[in-house]
Amino acid sequence: MNVNEYIDYLTSAPEDEKPLDRIVEGGGLTSIFRTIAVIGDSLASGEFQAQNAEKTKFTYHDMFDYSWGQYIAREAGCTVYNFSRGGMTAMEYMKTFGVQQNFFDVKKAAQAYIIALGVNDLINRKYPIGKIGDTWDGNVAVDPSEDKTTFCAFYCALIERYKQIQPDAKFFLMSMPKGTGEKPEDDEKRAAHNALLHELAKKYRNTYVIDLYTYMPQNAGKYRELFYLSGHLNPMGYMFTAKVVMSYIDYIIRHNYEDFIQVPFIGMGVHHYGAKW
Repeated sequence: MNVNEYIDYLTSAPEDEKPLDRIVEGGGLTSIFRTIAVIGDSLASGEFQAQNAEKTKFTYHDMFDYSWGQYIAREAGCTVYNFSRGGMTAMEYMKTFGVQQNFFDVKKAAQAYIIALGVNDLINRKYPIGKIGDTWDGNVAVDPSEDKTTFCAFYCALIERYKQIQPDAKFFLMSMPKGTGEKPEDDEKRAAHNALLHELAKKYRNTYVIDLYTYMPQNAGKYRELFYLSGHLNPMGYMFTAKVVMSYIDYIIRHNYEDFIQVPFIGMGVHHYGAKW
């Protein structure tokens, strides 16, 4: 065995390496996490669209076993929680869904959280994106159609709630891939969403961006033909997304190696404060 080859893999990436230059097998360094929670919408839930024979109606089905989170669980050998549902928004998650589903139970605390929200908030429901410093007052009674609280306020509240539950957890904020270009206003929202997530990664400790807006293939052409079934992914698409997420997290770990040395201690109340050897 030439251990130097693996050491080079961990420590000697080219300076110009992009996050998805290496597609990992077996989970890569994502496997260091034993528990991961995926907070998201339909694309985080393995949702499939069925269509009737007359091609007049779609039905929508969350099938968690096909979600990219569960593909990660099987390949990386870790436990992945689906804290998600089709149509989910940051507003609904914080106002009702998270509590109703008991997703803030400290017994379900994870070592890592992947947050994949924004499509329904910004593209489908056109909520205002807001800015750093926006806050939510905790009100759950306001009609969502009348609520002026911003996406950023709810998203920050979500991060902060889970940081209270698991202070040393690692957070991965997932941006949206570029669209087809048919609706420039939606592409502008995707770009703004990506920029906001990078700001939040600077604001919060142990927080990183899975920047699909910059590095994921454009959601068009051959990519859409291979990986989509109507407006959602097909099984191969969810599997491919899992490989993308694992490869991106692997990249983040390799490029921020010191940040991840004490992952096994997350949630244990102990740390290693001395020299590493």
